[in-house]
Amino acid sequence: MNSSILLEEELPAQQSVVDYKKNQKQRTVLAYLYAEETCTLARLTKMLHSSVPSVTMLVEELINNQWITTIGTATGSNGRRPALFGLDTKHNYVAVLDVSTHDTKILFMNTQRKVIFRGDYDLRLDDNPTFLSSLAHYYTSALANSGINANDLIAVGVSIPGLVDARRGLNLTYKNLNQTGESITSWLSDQFKKPVYLINDTKATVLGESRFGGAQGKKQVLAINIDWGVGLGIIVNGEVFQGASGFAGELGHIQVDPEGELCFCGKIGCLSTVTSASSLVRRVQRDILAGQVSKLASFRDQVDQIDIDELINAAHSGDSYAIDILHEAGFQLGKGLAIAISLFNPEIIIVDGVLAKAADFILSTIEQAISKYCLSDFRSDLTIELTQLNGTAKWLGTHAYMMEDIFANY
Repeated sequence: MNSSILLEEELPAQQSVVDYKKNQKQRTVLAYLYAEETCTLARLTKMLHSSVPSVTMLVEELINNQWITTIGTATGSNGRRPALFGLDTKHNYVAVLDVSTHDTKILFMNTQRKVIFRGDYDLRLDDNPTFLSSLAHYYTSALANSGINANDLIAVGVSIPGLVDARRGLNLTYKNLNQTGESITSWLSDQFKKPVYLINDTKATVLGESRFGGAQGKKQVLAINIDWGVGLGIIVNGEVFQGASGFAGELGHIQVDPEGELCFCGKIGCLSTVTSASSLVRRVQRDILAGQVSKLASFRDQVDQIDIDELINAAHSGDSYAIDILHEAGFQLGKGLAIAISLFNPEIIIVDGVLAKAADFILSTIEQAISKYCLSDFRSDLTIELTQLNGTAKWLGTHAYMMEDIFANY
């Protein structure tokens, strides 16, 4: 065979290998800057095991594509201070739609996770065909109010409760969300004209804690999200554990009381029926109507105004009934967590969600129940901490879920 013909045939393959290696290095740069925020050219060169001219070309191309930018110079007094590079925060925004059974929050965030715009809406997750249309309407309004150019928006992430099959873009708990039979992600993507990511709210929470919160650097992590339901996020070997269909972590649906209340899932006595914010509020409302002595009795003629904040405020003001309710919820949560600890042997448990505001009353009883129901060897190297992210773990996790996938496929 003619050698010139062979070289021509091999050239495209050789070129594709070169492009692949270049793209792989660019992906590494983007992922590193996302995690570390800033870096010098020398540090990138060392990390990539490459030459300064080669890395300089990579960086220049990423600058031209508006992914990274110079953001100043490194500190130090010896000689010329090197330039610092970071992700470009004036382009490539993402939207985070935080959907719950209580309300919906829509945020627009830059590449370094700063919230540029936030809107809070009285839109509660409901299993009906009109919900997604309402969500799309609020999103369009929020985008208009944000001042962000739609062309600079690269993706939309939706965190939502329920059994989320992220691969197929479905929520199997809320089966009637879409009126066309399409997946949630496909329908919303058609409306927004952007790629749409779907993630379970608790998995978003544990991802946020793992990347930016108290679980940073930990390999084995549990994050319990005590919200209007009860979810458990699981980190195994540094990555979110999904399970075969993406449903792992539904701690709220283990049975704790065979003679208990009917859960919305159709089972009896699930952990959510005695520990979720919504279940606690229902119990308090019933007790107050039945004559329970408490500061909350001032709501007896309008018990529907009792919410989780009123319960927690009553406990903080010394109301013994409110304290007992929260103590019992913490103990039941601890019993459930003892099972998870025995299964996953975590280094740390992060407590998050609306009941995190009641930490003074639930953390101690969670620990008591774990000590009672868990083998001591599991407990000896375990720490239990309240989230330090002040309610942002879910947003940060949704942001990371999108950006890490975008960088991986750059």
